Amino acid sequence: MTIPQASMRWDRMYPRAKQRFPHLRSESVPSLAGDRDGFVAYLARTHHLTLREAREEVDDFLFTESLHAELDT
Repeated sequence: MTIPQASMRWDRMYPRAKQRFPHLRSESVPSLAGDRDGFVAYLARTHHLTLREAREEVDDFLFTESLHAELDT
């Protein structure tokens, strides 16, 4: 599964992702944008979360982003 969907572009999501996940590094994250499992593992590693916690954070973030995308259309 990929992180950005058709209406959810990573370049628009990144500033909010950086605010929510302060240890994101722009040089590392774009390569993970199309790989949800990789992104979850990256968050777990860089934010001291378990894989389950990171997965839940990503799910919550993507839900919030889907609301932003809906408002933008």
